[in-house]
Amino acid sequence: MMYHEHHSHSTTPAGQVQAHGTSLNRLAFTATLHCLSGCAVGEVLGMVIGTALGWSALSTIGLAVGLAFLFGYAFTMIPLLRAGLAFGAVLKLALAADTVSIAIMEIVDNAIMLVIPGAMDAHLDSFLFWGSLGAALVIAGAVAFPVNRWLISRGKGHAVVHRRHAH
Repeated sequence: MMYHEHHSHSTTPAGQVQAHGTSLNRLAFTATLHCLSGCAVGEVLGMVIGTALGWSALSTIGLAVGLAFLFGYAFTMIPLLRAGLAFGAVLKLALAADTVSIAIMEIVDNAIMLVIPGAMDAHLDSFLFWGSLGAALVIAGAVAFPVNRWLISRGKGHAVVHRRHAH
C-alpha cells in the first residue's frame, strides 16, 4: 500500500504531499535525522574505540558499522517496545524502517573517512579526526534524505513506523 493511499493527505500549492498536516519533506527530514542520530552514536563510538585501541582502519570501520546498525535499530525499537509492542513485531518494523537508510549512511560516511588523507589514522584529539567524521556524517545524511523521502512516499522505510505511531 502506498503511503499516500493509506493516510489522509492533501497537496500544498508547491505540490508537496501533506500527511496528517506534515509534508513529505518534513517526514523524510525527521526520519533521516532520527536514523542519523542512531548511526552517529554507533559510528562515533566505533571510531573512538577502534582509534583508541590502535586497530586497523578495516577493523575500526567494522566495529563502527556494527554499532551504527545496533544503535540505529535501538533508537527505533525502544519507543515501540515501551509502547507495548511485541519484540518480534518491533524488530520487523526496525529492520523495515532503518536498514536501507543506515546502509546508505554507513557506506557514504565510511567511504569519506577512507578518502580523506590521514582521517583514519588521526588521533582522537585532532581536528582532522573529528572534522572528517562530522563532515562524513552530515554528507551521509544528505545522501540518505532523498532515498528516505522516496521510501516514505511509497509507504516504506520510516513510513511503516509512522503508521504504527499514527494508529
